[in-house]
Amino acid sequence: MEIASAQAEIRKAYLRGGPGAIVSGVVWLIAGTVAAMSGVATGFTVLFFGGMLIFPIATLIVRVILRREAIAKTNPGGLTVMETVFPMIGGLMAAWLMIPHRPDFVFPLSAIAVGTHYFGFRSAYGDWTNWVLGGILSLVGVASIFYGIPKHDWVPFAVATVEVAFGGWLWWQSRLHD
Repeated sequence: MEIASAQAEIRKAYLRGGPGAIVSGVVWLIAGTVAAMSGVATGFTVLFFGGMLIFPIATLIVRVILRREAIAKTNPGGLTVMETVFPMIGGLMAAWLMIPHRPDFVFPLSAIAVGTHYFGFRSAYGDWTNWVLGGILSLVGVASIFYGIPKHDWVPFAVATVEVAFGGWLWWQSRLHD
């Protein structure tokens, strides 16, 4: 399978990743709300375990509700996306280790981990928008750590807003071009 064909198949099957980004944004929104009510540790737990549901829920949306066909098992782009998950989990584990020491760094580090996860999507989908999305999420985390902007307890809501906005954009682009 040629790279351009593999990327086109993934863009079509997953609507350029739009539904996944929207589901992720909802998970961040829930995690931020829980953190505001019950503390960073509980909010992070929601983010971590809720994050495990993002792909299954997004797949359910694209397959069952939107009736998109799955990608071919020979499509190498699916592995590219999967390979970005493991470093992201490493970043989330680093964030988890900060809970007792620097709870104000937990969500910013998580934003950086999730943001860098999107960089590999550029290769899988053939869409540079994922670099922009990943860069913005990473910048939110870095700005919060080094400049306190936005305040750390607002980071999950910033990530949620960015992901839902980009998810909507990607989905809309898919409807126009794929």
